Amino acid sequence: MNAIVSENLINVIERIKRAARRVGRDPSEVTLVAAAKSVEIKKLKEAISGGVRAIGENYVQEAAEKIKKIKDAAVKWHLIGHLQKNKAKIAVELFDVIESVDSIELAKELNKRAQGQIEVFIEINIAKEKTKTGVTPDHAVKLAKEIAALPNLTLTGLMCIPPASETPEGARPYFVALRRLAERINKGHFPGVALKHLSMGMSSDYETAIEEGATIVRVGTAVFGERAEKAGKKTAGGKAH
Repeated sequence: MNAIVSENLINVIERIKRAARRVGRDPSEVTLVAAAKSVEIKKLKEAISGGVRAIGENYVQEAAEKIKKIKDAAVKWHLIGHLQKNKAKIAVELFDVIESVDSIELAKELNKRAQGQIEVFIEINIAKEKTKTGVTPDHAVKLAKEIAALPNLTLTGLMCIPPASETPEGARPYFVALRRLAERINKGHFPGVALKHLSMGMSSDYETAIEEGATIVRVGTAVFGERAEKAGKKTAGGKAH
């Protein structure tokens, strides 16, 4: 196994454990999703050898090529990037979890195309930024109820990308806001709605996210290093995973 990926992975897993224990949480409650946008197959296989069991992809086509080559039933694939309706059919065939549902129109298309149950999260534009996708917190309850009525979708969580910040502490209020939003939705006891996942936190702030209740952290650069062909560039959401 590549020494750099191996060492990075050991470090990230240890930091996840420490962050959970700091706030009295069981580290097993937190799943590491290795954010693999533009990461080559070799590094992905090395991460899987090191214990990674969930991979996050931003693009449907890129994921399709990787899934073909990896063929590991133990690995769960998460779509963490924006999904267009015209790619819903292939998305439900490829992914175990779609974290980026941000409209009832997309949800209905996924429901129509799914051959069985598909797990989905609502993507929340937690700071109401015009440059980001996601539903605003004000409309999240309505969307949750609408998704719950779709028979082929199982709504289990919320996902967010906070605004870019120079320090992890800058992201904390947004992680708190997502947790409270999930609590508010759950307290509504809407039929078919039981949110158990908070997907929040990336390479620069995942420990803070865990302290505020994250059950899924999407970590890329801290595991794989800078992406060779896109070093220095950020994701569409404004931050590097």
